[in-house]
Amino acid sequence: MTDPLAPLHAFAPLLTAEGRALLEEVRGTAPADELAVATRLRRDHPADLVSAALGQARLRQRAAAKFGAADAERMFFTPHGVEQSTRASVAAHRAARLKELGVTSLADLCCGIGGDAIALARAGIRVLAVDRDPVTAAAARANAAALGLDGLIEVREADVTDVDTSSYDAVFVDPARRGGRQGGASRSEPVRGGGRATGGRIFDPEAYSPPLSWAVEAALKAPHAALKVAPGIPHEAVPPQAEAEWISDGGDVKEAVLWFGTEPGTVRATLLPGPHSLRGRGLPDPRVRPVGRYLYEPDGAVIRSHLVAEVAEALDGGLLDATIAYVTADEARPTPYARAYEITDHLPFNVKKLKALLRERGVGTLTVKKRGSAVEPEELRRKVLPKPHGRGAATVFLTRVAGAPAMLLGHPVRPA
Repeated sequence: MTDPLAPLHAFAPLLTAEGRALLEEVRGTAPADELAVATRLRRDHPADLVSAALGQARLRQRAAAKFGAADAERMFFTPHGVEQSTRASVAAHRAARLKELGVTSLADLCCGIGGDAIALARAGIRVLAVDRDPVTAAAARANAAALGLDGLIEVREADVTDVDTSSYDAVFVDPARRGGRQGGASRSEPVRGGGRATGGRIFDPEAYSPPLSWAVEAALKAPHAALKVAPGIPHEAVPPQAEAEWISDGGDVKEAVLWFGTEPGTVRATLLPGPHSLRGRGLPDPRVRPVGRYLYEPDGAVIRSHLVAEVAEALDGGLLDATIAYVTADEARPTPYARAYEITDHLPFNVKKLKALLRERGVGTLTVKKRGSAVEPEELRRKVLPKPHGRGAATVFLTRVAGAPAMLLGHPVRPA
């Protein structure tokens, strides 16, 4: 019979003096060197502990992208924890908002390995961090101590549905989302509606663990609350009592947050670093207009939050197609919410014509972007630049213009 505490028994030795010394010794070990390092260390240490230390070293290397190398090298991770943890910059943004709301104490339910609790504590907020998984709770406790935040973070191994949060100013819930990782708006996205993720699936918030309905009930009992949800959540699933915020970091959509105790019904897109925050004003869908001199590619958070109309209005622009989130305009205007391209050519979809045009322009480097097209970028690149040798660079957009398949050729507008 499998021991349900076996993962905890394997993790706990890493927290001992011997385990910590091993972690220091294997820091930065390259994958190609692991076998030799393991063979050498097993002469003086238990084989299971050596394997655990090398595994932890790999997780720390992966986690550096989210937490920064300085923190990641001191923290403890589980494979799931690395994958599902909030990026430090996003957690810091959320913690800053809670601090501005006057929150001084918070119950972090489904805390994972403690990424959000760390950001909250660094903002000066006292945190009760709760997770029912023994290894995950142990990692969160170890992380609070490793970063010198155990005076502000209490970690409790418990079922979040059994926790009394009435004595806290706020509640934060990060439920487990079944069915895999969510991504940004990288394929064809509707301007409004849908709730589609990159794989085209509809994600049911009631399949979260705990379900979104339970999280909303917990949120409504507190003066303030924040619920982390998948960025593909359908807008119709957002409770009327909530403010909905979609967050991107470096151009990648990371998550959505439902805020309670702020401004019910408000929708916003927040871009990091910055932050730059765009608030919805309930504008109608933008008009469809002919291709102008410039094309703007809205940030994924803008698209997910259905705020393309707000961006189009600010740019005095319109859409290329009613169902495609590309904005076209006649002037170049700086905006943090969309990337601008100057369009040099507008062609009906025709691979031979594009190939000839690229040859004529001496293009050797081609970036292919698409929305509303079934053509795969790599396939097109191989066809039009089978042997790239030109020195020029260009970007081609595969999309629809007023319903017709089209190719727009141009180049990025450099920030002033």
